[in-house]
Amino acid sequence: MSKALRLSEKWFRFGLWIVAFIFASFLIGLGGTVVQNLPKVEQRYTLEDFIDKPAATLTRSEIKLTQQTRQTAQESLDQARLKHNAARANSATARETFNNWLATRHATQRSDQDPELISRTQELDELKITERQALTGVEAQQQILLDAQQAESHAQSRLRELEQAASTELVKALRSQELRVFGYRLALTLPLLGVAGWLFAKKRQSTYWPFVWGFIYFALFAFFVELVPYLPSYGGYVRYVVGIVITVLIGRQAIVGLNRYLEKQKLVEAMPDVERRKELSYDTALARLAKKVCPGCERPVDLTNTAIDYCPHCGICLFDRCGQCKERKSAFARFCHACGLVARDSIAG
Repeated sequence: MSKALRLSEKWFRFGLWIVAFIFASFLIGLGGTVVQNLPKVEQRYTLEDFIDKPAATLTRSEIKLTQQTRQTAQESLDQARLKHNAARANSATARETFNNWLATRHATQRSDQDPELISRTQELDELKITERQALTGVEAQQQILLDAQQAESHAQSRLRELEQAASTELVKALRSQELRVFGYRLALTLPLLGVAGWLFAKKRQSTYWPFVWGFIYFALFAFFVELVPYLPSYGGYVRYVVGIVITVLIGRQAIVGLNRYLEKQKLVEAMPDVERRKELSYDTALARLAKKVCPGCERPVDLTNTAIDYCPHCGICLFDRCGQCKERKSAFARFCHACGLVARDSIAG
């Protein structure tokens, strides 16, 4: 249709389309902000909202206590091991010294050293007793540490069971919340889509068409871009089912629309030539001629063939003669291109 427009009108229309897109962009920005903030109307669920709080509190206190006990036991065990290592080293040194002294005594066979032998033996026994006591301290701390570790492990297991049960409930709550939020978005976008459909059907050719088209683009964007990504998946079933439903609805409307168009075309083609030409607007006729199709039936016609004055498909007049200069001209032209005479039965703009 743009080839039939005046140059200034083309630029005005181009500017109005820019207005439409700018209007749509602001509406999209506003709608996107609203859609993003919709989840804030719902409570933000966490695991703590569904866990058995008394049992969890008791278990966590037990874990904290056992961790402190384990840490204390570990520090005491490290100290006990140091004492045991020192006692064992002292005992080993004393044993080595005693063996060396005993070997010397056997060599000298001096009976006056018997009291010293008894004394050294007693000292060695005392060192062994000290070593054993240190080892007992190590074993005691190891036992305390082991008990604390086992108690902590059991408490951790109980806490995991509580968290697992709460996690199941959390998933259910989040799923329900997701559906509710999606319902909010759907309740927001569907009316917009309905209004856009009404505007497209009734107002797309009105004086304020830039705002109409801007709103239509905004509604389509809100539904297919801002709503569809939030569509619950459930393994893909919901998305595929919704996709099938939308495709069937759109396909059905397309098929119904095509059949209505074909029926309308049949009725139009059965009308007299004058009435059919009155049904066509001037711009529509020129736009179809520019595409080298018949303005009446939209089938291809060789318009360069000067022998063709009527459409061979529907019979509508394409070219006639000027009443004054007899020049061959387009039957849809308002004026004769040769002499400027007003054409008879010209299509109203």
